[in-house]
Amino acid sequence: MWTRTVNGRVLHFYLAGINNQNFLMRDRETGTWWQQITGKAIYGPLQGAALELVLSDELTFGQWRTESPDGQVLAPVTKYKKEYDPNWEPDVAKLPVVISFPGTELKSRDVVIGLTINGTARAYPWETFAKQSPVVDRVNGTPLLLVLGPDSKSLRVFVARIDGKDAEFFLQGEEPAEAQAGKTDVKSETKKAWTLVDATTASQWNFQGCAISGPAQGKCLDRVPALKDYWFDWRNYHPETTVYKH
Repeated sequence: MWTRTVNGRVLHFYLAGINNQNFLMRDRETGTWWQQITGKAIYGPLQGAALELVLSDELTFGQWRTESPDGQVLAPVTKYKKEYDPNWEPDVAKLPVVISFPGTELKSRDVVIGLTINGTARAYPWETFAKQSPVVDRVNGTPLLLVLGPDSKSLRVFVARIDGKDAEFFLQGEEPAEAQAGKTDVKSETKKAWTLVDATTASQWNFQGCAISGPAQGKCLDRVPALKDYWFDWRNYHPETTVYKH
């Protein structure tokens, strides 16, 4: 997600094409072409300019609704509703890639979480991340915390620092699910008690990255922009990227 203001001028963008299966935008004001994944102007009067990244989330609707019960949802344009592809992602995943990187440790269609810290890029294979969450790492000197949400689908990335000091976090263990009131057919099962705990203050933290109890209560971790992407796409536009291994 990017801002639409460049040099104090608000631009209006539209879909102009696809480059290596990555969205190309064009602004109506200058006719400049922009690359979706980088936010950079690649051709036209504003070539060399770059849009400013806006922090956004990779959440399921259920998780978003839990956090923002009064939030608004962008409705589809009624007259074009029938043209929307309900299975767009599964269909795209079946398409052959137009660029690949043989010899790398990942397959072209492997899903990764990509992020950049002060010019240093790193990719986290989704399968590895999902199994190990929370993942702690350090990129370009910055301690990172990558977490999978309570729904096991949503993700967020934070700077793992409390009051300027590096901190380690772990996810609290599972606990028995309580039977719902008035129901007798609820079987004994376990559910994730989604709460992070830091090893420094033993405070408890929620998926928003904010401490909900303990000495750090009321404090929140800084967020890090991250992109869920196919490996071939991330690698193409971040040729110097490293891959997380553990």
